Amino acid sequence: MPRPGQVKSSVGDRLSDRIALGVLTRAFPPELVDEVVEECGRAERRHRLLPARVVVYFVLAMCLFSGQGYEEVARLLTHGLQRMGRWKGTWRVPTTAAIGRARLRLGPEPLKALFARVCRPVATGETSGAWYRSWRLVAVDGTTFDVPDTEANAGFFGRPGVCLGQEKSAYPQVRVAALVECGTHAVFAAETGPLAVHETELAQRLFGALTPGMLLLADRGFRGFDLWRAAAATGADLLWRVKNDAVLPMRALLEDGSYISEIVAARDKNRRADPARVRVIEYTLGPGGTVYRLITTILDPKAASATSLALLYAQRWEIETTLDEIKTHQGGPRLVLRSQHPRGAEQEIFGFLLVHHALRDLMHQAAQHSGQDPDRISFTRTLRIIRRHVTDQAAFPPLTTGPGPDHSPA
Repeated sequence: MPRPGQVKSSVGDRLSDRIALGVLTRAFPPELVDEVVEECGRAERRHRLLPARVVVYFVLAMCLFSGQGYEEVARLLTHGLQRMGRWKGTWRVPTTAAIGRARLRLGPEPLKALFARVCRPVATGETSGAWYRSWRLVAVDGTTFDVPDTEANAGFFGRPGVCLGQEKSAYPQVRVAALVECGTHAVFAAETGPLAVHETELAQRLFGALTPGMLLLADRGFRGFDLWRAAAATGADLLWRVKNDAVLPMRALLEDGSYISEIVAARDKNRRADPARVRVIEYTLGPGGTVYRLITTILDPKAASATSLALLYAQRWEIETTLDEIKTHQGGPRLVLRSQHPRGAEQEIFGFLLVHHALRDLMHQAAQHSGQDPDRISFTRTLRIIRRHVTDQAAFPPLTTGPGPDHSPA
């Protein structure tokens, strides 16, 4: 009689060899999952009912089927295999407690290692909307995820203050910073931390993923001489919005109306020590006459005119759309992560990022095949198709183009 959670099957016909998650097992092959599990020291020392590989795929599945209970997600891992006649054994679904213990045993490290191995910018030279001249457009931004109100989560992550007379919000929050490829919405670097860690500190840890040939867009929340210098030192070019009261003395007026200025460290009271030269672009938008001030490392107007860069800055909003895809559409409205402990929350966030990258990579492939801009492929429709595919374990149907992005209810 098999114990709860144990597979009754022939020798060598284990559940870990049979689990299939469609596009996710193609994006993250079992052999690669086994490698990162081994690298992180989570390889099995004895046979377990929920081996590490299964738990990695379980985390991915629960981030694909957000809102479903642990036991229902576990059923989805094998339901299609049984229905299609590809799995002959019987499987008693592990209890929620057993799955929780398995997740704690795995920890966040294998998911983070898998993200580092796989998640890269995906645009090719032919990808529409991903480039400006020779620059790959990328953006940086931060967000927060609500986590369950447990003593462990509250103690580690902290809570934000709220208005309306309340002292603290209902949920502790994890702060996340990410780098996104604007044209494809592929997240290719991410860091998490407590709420007390500013997003600019997390962002600086991401800059190792920047390379020459990228143009990094950022809003006015990403400020500071040291942050600018750290990003520019990677060889990437920068186009950042700054506050209108920033001191930017005109050193040379350029033919397109932009001008050369310099920024210095705030601690330099004489404004002379080791300045960084920047080009300033100012323009006004909207009926209210909102003034925008941008600074860039691209000093030559012939390389990129002021008008071109002003129009290009709108691409920064692609990272806002990306975060909305993850939190609202993939996670569900008013998403609260399910993890009761900080390490589980970090594991879950990287699970969400991995699933999103797999979906966006697939959408990019579909767009290339049809000669379309990836923005013309509906994220919500893709998500629905993938969810059906996982439960059916059938051949993945071709994506078709349509109005995008689709923000209709799933």
